[in-house]
Amino acid sequence: MSPVLDKNIETNPLIERLPVHLKQFIKPQNYEEYTAVNQAVWRYVMRKNVNYLSTVAHKSYLDGLKQTGISIDHIPNMYGMNRILKEIGWAAVAVDGFIPPAAFMEFQAYNVLVIASDIRQLEHLEYTPAPDIIHEGAGHAPIIANPEYAEYLRRFGEIGCKAISSAKDYELYEAVRKLSILKEAEDTPQQEIEEIEELVAYLQNNMGTPSEMALIRNLHWWTVEYGLIGTPEKPKIYGAGLLSSIGESAWCMTEKVKKIPYSIEAAHQEFDITKPQPQLYVTPDFAYLSEVLEEFANTMALRTGGPEGLQKLIDSKNLGTIELSTGLQVSGVFSEMILHKDKVSYVQTTGESALSHHEKELVGHGTNIHKDGYGTALGKLKGINLAIEDMSPKDLQAYKISEGNLVTLEFEGGISVSGKIITGTRNLKGKIILISFENCTVKHNDRLLFRPEFGIYHLAVGKKISSAFAGPADFKSFNLLQHQISSTTAKASTNAKRQELESLYLAVRNYREGKDTLFSPQAVFDILKKKHENDWLLSVELYELAKEDNREGFLNEIKEHLEDLKLKNTKIKHLIEDGIALV
Repeated sequence: MSPVLDKNIETNPLIERLPVHLKQFIKPQNYEEYTAVNQAVWRYVMRKNVNYLSTVAHKSYLDGLKQTGISIDHIPNMYGMNRILKEIGWAAVAVDGFIPPAAFMEFQAYNVLVIASDIRQLEHLEYTPAPDIIHEGAGHAPIIANPEYAEYLRRFGEIGCKAISSAKDYELYEAVRKLSILKEAEDTPQQEIEEIEELVAYLQNNMGTPSEMALIRNLHWWTVEYGLIGTPEKPKIYGAGLLSSIGESAWCMTEKVKKIPYSIEAAHQEFDITKPQPQLYVTPDFAYLSEVLEEFANTMALRTGGPEGLQKLIDSKNLGTIELSTGLQVSGVFSEMILHKDKVSYVQTTGESALSHHEKELVGHGTNIHKDGYGTALGKLKGINLAIEDMSPKDLQAYKISEGNLVTLEFEGGISVSGKIITGTRNLKGKIILISFENCTVKHNDRLLFRPEFGIYHLAVGKKISSAFAGPADFKSFNLLQHQISSTTAKASTNAKRQELESLYLAVRNYREGKDTLFSPQAVFDILKKKHENDWLLSVELYELAKEDNREGFLNEIKEHLEDLKLKNTKIKHLIEDGIALV
């Protein structure tokens, strides 16, 4: 069953054409759940960012803010974002925090921006390890208005979702997701945070050889999230992590952060999601990002195939696909290969498997037929120079490889296939890609690999494995609707005191927008001082209103209160000062 999409975001056709296995991650934005405090947090960060970023961000960011219509005063509504993004060939969907890297990248391949719809709490105003709408909406969305960068993002998704993960990658993803949630949640005991931090550190230090997914994720981090553009001496910001963090966007411009010219080497530079980055990479222009991406793709099993590619799939213990030189694709969980002179002579999957050609499942070769795995011999026949895939119909007749014949095919790798040929499957060019046998026995030397009682044997035709990648060839072949989120993002707790504070924020918001309000600014300030003495952001908003209304006495009263707050809590001193500077 297809998950119900938020009725507000069905306006963009790109969302409609998403495959069902991606739609399972989409959740409604529930715009009405954003509180007046949430809106104030968005407004503060955006005003400060746009003010500061106008001097240090790449020109595309400010242009994109205008083009995507992202408001400084209001958290963006997905409905509005989609209407505008449609103009530049993109869409946006809401999700719950982190989603698996492969799914995240696949959304990008479909020109769909994934937006974590929660917003950071006031206490984590400068930086949050959890993805939130400030990071996604204010960081990622504006920059994709640049066509060259948008194409890099789409291509990255296309290549990235084919990257093969290791079993440990998923463990690390789960731990990082949990850590980001605990850090963003209120009142998480410090011991609990430290325990999960230790687990993340342990996993990061014991990953073994990094998988393709780990390497391409590093490239994503150092470009899409934390990229600089220009020269190391005069960089500008384009990475969404920097664009959405008022702390790091300033920190990254200091000499404390090392600036390195961007290259494929960045794939081997690990990162820590919970801390500011000690070094950043600078690309000369957006076109160079695509150059490095293609250079990296050339190292992936997707393009190299062979036994090394197949070995990556076996190690991943996850659903993957190999493509043979004939274009035939085998999808499943790969469990074994038999090698001969560094070439794959036999390959085996376990559990549900499927055969495809050009990403389309072959009729009669779905998981219902290959439910217990699939195995096939590969390579050339012994003593025959011509590979089966290169034989003409005449050649096939000459070697008795045709319907109705009883044959024994001896492969160079020591595999023998004996049985009666009942049919052959050809591709559109008439090349043979699959030969089906009845009453068939398959052996490797003395080891029995297939017996007649197993049913019909389908021999895949192919000299070699030309490609290996994560995921199935045809998504319709497998049931991929099994996504279970092990931890869900934290929501701010509500109590009478919190609700009162929310109502004060709402009163100020309504007053600024010329709507009816429950309390006057002065009344809000009196209650705030008395009952919410540690809140600083609302006082900054009141300061702004007093300044606009030319109320000198009220302005000084607020100023005095903010000075007291700065003395009481030095951690918020710069936030208060920055807020006043904006006014």
